[in-house]
Amino acid sequence: MVVGVDGSESSLRAVDRAADEAALHGVPLRIVHAYRWDRYEGASLARELGKPSGHVTSDDVLVVASRRARRHHPDLAVTTAAVAEEPEYVLLREARDASAVTVGSRGRGELADLLLGSVSLAVATTADCPVIVIRGSHRNRAVDGRHGRIVVGVADAPTAAVAFAYEEARWRGAALDAVRAWRRPTHDTVDPPLLAGTPEQAHEERAAKELEAALADAPADVRPRRHTTEGLARRVLLTASHEADLLVVGRRRPGQFGHRLGRVAHTLLHHAACPVAVVPDTT
Repeated sequence: MVVGVDGSESSLRAVDRAADEAALHGVPLRIVHAYRWDRYEGASLARELGKPSGHVTSDDVLVVASRRARRHHPDLAVTTAAVAEEPEYVLLREARDASAVTVGSRGRGELADLLLGSVSLAVATTADCPVIVIRGSHRNRAVDGRHGRIVVGVADAPTAAVAFAYEEARWRGAALDAVRAWRRPTHDTVDPPLLAGTPEQAHEERAAKELEAALADAPADVRPRRHTTEGLARRVLLTASHEADLLVVGRRRPGQFGHRLGRVAHTLLHHAACPVAVVPDTT
């Protein structure tokens, strides 16, 4: 399990979550710091060290991050690395051999939970492994989550994101809600349903069949609850994020124009109320 840290409160919260994830899965934690990261919001790190923010060094960043990782998991195997490169390059390289990469949302001031930094976005868009971006309350931990609920946004067929959600639900003993959003095409009649032969029902039934097909390989010990909801997928999932400990979405394989993050995942990474896992498709 790899986590990127730059000394900001957002990145230290990412360390907390990554330590939870590593302990839960029984894997070591690797904490990575890139020298060239901006030291915004450095006051939090300075307070923990008891020194002026201007005196904080890269070694200090790793010391505090390691301390945070072992605060709740004293027996966790932790390694650290400080690298003089751009952070996205470092984390993408680390991602090649990682089970997952965890990063903070990187915000500033009052907008700290609303803005996503360029590093986190680049890693979520390009990494070879799942990327967990920490959003929402600092009380939202991977272990003993407040809601006991994971939400996965479901596409047309079984995907790596759905498989990842199965595993996370199993590890946590959490409920899994599989959500399929649907919309009535704009060319459908706008007449009241009773007069139009209930076009909504036909689209909802199609969405339910697609959801069932996508969950066809659900393991016997994980029983996802099915939800088909009318509306834009990004809005439906944003609403669901307020009562989830983790929101899982997929990322399609690179196409003609290279790596791209869909509108749904992009919106969730900027505005979700809980951590978001972006899982690259493997097919």
